[in-house]
Amino acid sequence: MGNIPSFNAYIEKSIKENWHLDALTDFKGITLQYKDVARKIAKLHIMFEQVGIHKGDKIAICGRNSAHWATVFLSTITYGAVIVPILHEFNAEQIHNIVNHSDARFLFVGDHVMKIVDAEEMPTLEGMIALPDFSILVTRSEKLTYARQHLNELFGKKYPEAFRKEDVHYHKDEAEELALINYTSGTTGFSKGVMLPYRAIWSNVDYCMEVLGPHMKHGCNTLSILPMAHMYGLSIEFLYDFCQGCHNYFLNRIPSPSLIAEAMAQVKPAIVICVPLVLEKIIRKRVFPVIQTNRMRILLNMPIVSRKVKQKICEQVLMALGGKAYQVIVGGAALNQEIEQFLKSIDFPVTVGYGATECAPLISFSNYDQFVPGSCGTPAARMEVKILSSDPEHIPGEIITRGTNVMLGYYKNEEATREAIDDDGWYHTGDLGTMSSDGHVFIRGRIKSMILGASGQNIYPEEIEDKLNSLPMVSESVVVSRDNKLVGLVYPDFDEATAMGFTRDDIENIMEQNRKDLNNLIPTYCHVSSIIIHDKEFAKTPKRSIKRYLYQSI
Repeated sequence: MGNIPSFNAYIEKSIKENWHLDALTDFKGITLQYKDVARKIAKLHIMFEQVGIHKGDKIAICGRNSAHWATVFLSTITYGAVIVPILHEFNAEQIHNIVNHSDARFLFVGDHVMKIVDAEEMPTLEGMIALPDFSILVTRSEKLTYARQHLNELFGKKYPEAFRKEDVHYHKDEAEELALINYTSGTTGFSKGVMLPYRAIWSNVDYCMEVLGPHMKHGCNTLSILPMAHMYGLSIEFLYDFCQGCHNYFLNRIPSPSLIAEAMAQVKPAIVICVPLVLEKIIRKRVFPVIQTNRMRILLNMPIVSRKVKQKICEQVLMALGGKAYQVIVGGAALNQEIEQFLKSIDFPVTVGYGATECAPLISFSNYDQFVPGSCGTPAARMEVKILSSDPEHIPGEIITRGTNVMLGYYKNEEATREAIDDDGWYHTGDLGTMSSDGHVFIRGRIKSMILGASGQNIYPEEIEDKLNSLPMVSESVVVSRDNKLVGLVYPDFDEATAMGFTRDDIENIMEQNRKDLNNLIPTYCHVSSIIIHDKEFAKTPKRSIKRYLYQSI
């Protein structure tokens, strides 16, 4: 793949060049300048050294986005250890599974997570540390206890004069060296730990600096909405911003629409990166009610007036996003066509990207001025994209890609790795698409069943179905997304129901209780809003897999 520079060199360079600039802020909370981040990294490196962390050892982190979450991430990869980010919305069992499966030696946890996890369920864990103040919650290592108690003293000995930018020197990573393991889910039976090397992270950030960097000045504000335990939020909202010298604000609370609106107004981000739902809600709730009046429709049909009205509408949409964003990047799922067409009609600077956790995450992207409606851009730098079709322009086929961004494989899962990456290095995405003659990629459908949650979480319906199928009277099930809510389609065990003399009302009552019990077993963002009874057995493939695509619109 050619000569790949060190990713940690980017971190080091940004810290030194932006030493006195604000770097990380918890919205309505603490602010760390780049020099403060460097100081905290240096202290954590001392702690890692004291407890005997070696290059390649695993350190897990689970909590809401925050300045300290970001600091722990940077500290780990610049030390040469492997970071394991875990979605804080996973339940305790899922967090335990990932910590154990990843062989993590230490776990950093946020306020919510520290209340639900049980160290006894993570027997090989050597210590658990609180993200808010780096206090020790659990220790099985005298070295950790000593290091934390004497950290300031040890720091003073190592830097007796003062800690200066000249003291910042980080691990020089190799291209193929493992940097992080990102789990696509939390349940053991479905867990796939995506092993991402430094080259993949470097390539994503370097590409963003190439295409986004010219429009963003050092010190400009950015807002991190997506969870950093998700590769989209991690690479594009955080790591690129940090390397660019931006001032990144974190929503360290649940990103409700009102909180996002308040943060946008105060932060005024230079770029907005989001999932489709965020943008769609703003348009449907704040714009459409205004432009769908009779008076506005008349104005929009008057050619000369229409241009000025559309310009004004465009300005208002931008103001709802803080007023300073040079473009809005949508990723993680397709943008609603009605919304996309409207935004293009008012010349709104929107674009759509495409990626996968396995590519850290970028596969294709184009800036808004090159965006083709319906597409998700052209292949990112150092990436090839092909469509497995006899006529890639007109007949959809599976999208495959290879290049610098592609993962090393799945941790402890060689079989899944072989299924995902072929002998020629092509990663098989499981998505259907076409590609225009000029290289624009168009998603035409999903082979994979992954559903994107409202805040960017990956929802894997098989995991929910696995639990639902074990509940009373459920023969089989399919979980689908309807109007941004999860719905369970269930084929009940009618033979059992008949044998027990149950009526249709009885079955419906049982299913409602099943829904409540199911929701107690899974994270909030996976909750099923309703269960619909299916009277016939679901259609299946020869391998007896349910033909999920048949039920997406029922």
